[in-house]
Amino acid sequence: MEGKMYVTPPPRHLSDSNRRIIDSIGPPKRVYQLWKGSNRFFLGGRLIFGPDVRSLLFTILLIIVPVIMFAAFVSPKLVQEFQENLGNLIVILAVVFALYTLCLLLLTSGRDPGIIPRSAHPPEPEDDGEGSLSSDWAGTQSVVPALPTTKDVLVNGIVVKVKYCHTCMLYRPPRCSHCSICNNCVERFDHHCPWVGQCIGKRNYRFFFMFVSSTTLLCLYVFAFCWVNIKYIMDMNDCNLWKAFLKSPVSGILIIYTFIAAWFVGGLTAFHLYLICTNQTTYENFRYRYDGKMNPYNRGLPRNIREVFFSRIPPSKNNFRATVKEDSSAFTPSHSLGRALSPELAKRSFDLEMGGKRQAVAAEEFEEIQNQMGLERCGTQPRREDWSHKGNWGEITPDIQALAAEFGMDHVSRDREKLNGSH
Repeated sequence: MEGKMYVTPPPRHLSDSNRRIIDSIGPPKRVYQLWKGSNRFFLGGRLIFGPDVRSLLFTILLIIVPVIMFAAFVSPKLVQEFQENLGNLIVILAVVFALYTLCLLLLTSGRDPGIIPRSAHPPEPEDDGEGSLSSDWAGTQSVVPALPTTKDVLVNGIVVKVKYCHTCMLYRPPRCSHCSICNNCVERFDHHCPWVGQCIGKRNYRFFFMFVSSTTLLCLYVFAFCWVNIKYIMDMNDCNLWKAFLKSPVSGILIIYTFIAAWFVGGLTAFHLYLICTNQTTYENFRYRYDGKMNPYNRGLPRNIREVFFSRIPPSKNNFRATVKEDSSAFTPSHSLGRALSPELAKRSFDLEMGGKRQAVAAEEFEEIQNQMGLERCGTQPRREDWSHKGNWGEITPDIQALAAEFGMDHVSRDREKLNGSH
């Protein structure tokens, strides 16, 4: 039917790499859809979590369930004991406090912690007379023989060693580390917290500390008023502690639960308060032990506190919702040359970036790809029939000649030249 265009689906016998070339010619994708880390994205890339995001649901239940039990079973007796307005205020404060804690939890786990974008190419080795990259560098981008594993950086007058990250292909900035769980380099990396399902870094450390400290206060709040309820039951019924627990078992359960939880989150709050005052991270504290040597980041108590709580949070270095017009892994070499290459060279560049993991596809199979993509009618590519009847091999573009050399078609070139010479 006229006006409709029929696109033939690719044959089933095409290799995965060739399917990838065909599929890349389609609607543009976003950065988060091609992200190489282990993160999980939601709401179209607006929220970014770690791969263990399911543990976040468990943490939410640990906060919500006790508050619901407190509001449903303990608060009615508190309303009777105190004045009605004061009793209702106690319950409202517990609910508001819990919602505030959940908001901090979401700000901690659902935002970019400070991920440093990966480099498309390794940094150029410094000219120190020791040679350059090995000849097979193009096929093995995971190894950097000419790049030193560490280099010295001056921080506040103190020499600090920074490491080279083979995964992200960059020298990590000071205080940066690669998280093996999220598979990203994170600025001012503190640790990966399984309770929030996210790395704790430069952009969410403040919210993490506020979340931990507010959870501690919430536990103490519920713990205190559960004891008030138990004391009220003992006075009203003139009974001992055990009988009071039997009359209000939920109060007893919440007392035990909040007591244990307060020790955990309270100890974590105290530890991170110490780290803030001394301007350390959890990673640095366990690895470097700055107590025995000079900490290059410690600028005094007032400045350390101001750096964490009152400084501006830097914007994310990643635009996860940005569109990517082409598959960068397949067509990056074309863009780096600053010109559009023919399909033959685009295919060869793709093979090169795969690092030798697969051999070049057969000429016949690649011709089928050309037919699927409608590229054989391109003005710069002569038809195959013209080659055999009236074409001149010397008129073929350098791209086609390079492809012919790759497929072992040099003997065809020589035969064509002899034939043309005889005529």
